[in-house]
Amino acid sequence: MKILIADTLSKVGLDYLAGQSDVQVDYKPGLTPGELAQIIGGYDGMILRSGIRVTADVLANPGKLRCIARAGVGVDNIDVPVATAKGVIVMNTPGGNTLSTCELTWALMLAMSRKIVQANVSLRGGAWERKKFEGTQLAGKTLGVIGLGRIGKSVAKRALAMEMKVLAYDPYFAGSCPQGSFTRLEDMLDLCRQSDYITVHTPKSNETSGMIGQEEIAAMKDGVRLINAARGGIIDPEALLSGLESGKVAGAAIDVWAKEPPESEIDKKLIAHPNVLALPHLGASTEEAQEQVALEAAQQLVEALHGGDIRNAVNAPGFDKALPPILCPYVELSRRMGTILSTITAGAITHVEVGYYGAIAEQNVSPITAHLLVGLMTPHMEEPVNVINAPVLARQRGIEVEQSTSPAMQEFANVLRVTVRSAQMQHSAVGTIFGHRYPRVIGIDGHSVEMRPEGHIAIILNRDVPGALATYSQVFGRHGINIASLTLSRDDATGLALVGINLDQKPSDKVMAEVRQLEAVEDAYYLSLPPLPAE
Repeated sequence: MKILIADTLSKVGLDYLAGQSDVQVDYKPGLTPGELAQIIGGYDGMILRSGIRVTADVLANPGKLRCIARAGVGVDNIDVPVATAKGVIVMNTPGGNTLSTCELTWALMLAMSRKIVQANVSLRGGAWERKKFEGTQLAGKTLGVIGLGRIGKSVAKRALAMEMKVLAYDPYFAGSCPQGSFTRLEDMLDLCRQSDYITVHTPKSNETSGMIGQEEIAAMKDGVRLINAARGGIIDPEALLSGLESGKVAGAAIDVWAKEPPESEIDKKLIAHPNVLALPHLGASTEEAQEQVALEAAQQLVEALHGGDIRNAVNAPGFDKALPPILCPYVELSRRMGTILSTITAGAITHVEVGYYGAIAEQNVSPITAHLLVGLMTPHMEEPVNVINAPVLARQRGIEVEQSTSPAMQEFANVLRVTVRSAQMQHSAVGTIFGHRYPRVIGIDGHSVEMRPEGHIAIILNRDVPGALATYSQVFGRHGINIASLTLSRDDATGLALVGINLDQKPSDKVMAEVRQLEAVEDAYYLSLPPLPAE
């Protein structure tokens, strides 16, 4: 495998890659976007930090590129939607710099409160101005934490040790707060009104860009102090400058900028303001953090390229950790069910209904639905389809996907039901796992069957009349095709029987056409599936 290191990377990460016998590493930091676009297709994976941008133009022809690993948290320098559409996994390392960013937040808060930088500059200039640099203590104050991810929770935890009252706001946090710790608020303006210090720890997105603006600052206490060590632009720079100049905001500490290095006149005014403590994005700049994110990025990339667990993938919800054991066999089952339904459904599929029943319904089943879509779309796509781009490709092709879950058991402890519709027809399939590991298709279009979804498969619908099975068995026999096993189900209401046949050899198109021409046969399909993992 070829891996491109497109940014500076700690030696720990490079040493790990060098120790992999099947990995070739090219270390090329400092490439321009044009240079990167020319060579990116020749690599299986890439590792970068924040020093290079992976734009839509760079990803226009990704070649064999499968994974991008960001040694750090933010991925705003990567065009994630385009990467997703191209089937490229984008991973970050969210845990590696948690402590370093948390500690920097506290360094900024303390330095701002005690005017440490200003006092140091004054003393170096030969002055002795103790009264001028009188500060304020943190104990007894209220800290507002916006964003309860790893860093936000770490900051909040340490605030309690500093004897501060902690308020928190995060509309996407569904967990509970430990008793006696911090108080969650449902309205960010309430947090603004009550807090003496406010620190932001959210990712950069359309929802969070400028989330603290004129209205929020106007609602804050007079003399509030703001800290941003998350992403540039979460606090609107114009609103912040206005608050500083009016005296509403007593101080601000900023480690991150909308564009780095800062270029706008507003950012330059903020940097020059006497009540602003400005830094050049040092949140992850500790020796320990750089080593950790480099090692994690290298390990995650190699593991993903080897076909192992996909961890911390920002464009593959549900793939940030290994699937629970109960779901693992459903990866194989769902893909194969998708291929079966794709084979027997004529026309463009417009609607997919996926239902999970039993204990599996209590798990995060979205990854299994993605695998189903891979099996469903791959037979009709020229471009590669994988679990990353399958949901995107489905939306682009007008396929509506509905997923439902119910813990109620049906005929088996766990069941996967799939129904697909096109303009011409509708088909369904039901699957389960035997013995916790053996995928089986147990229903097709209401017919109860027991079919091994592997190898050469013929699915035949015929009128339920004597001798029908013998007629196409004879066709296969005349052409030297052996029947390995078969499953048969008939419907008395329709007078039709459905037969699933596992064959030892592939029947030619001519053979299948001969089967379809038999008087009792309504329709016949052939598909080939890879062997199941060893049982």
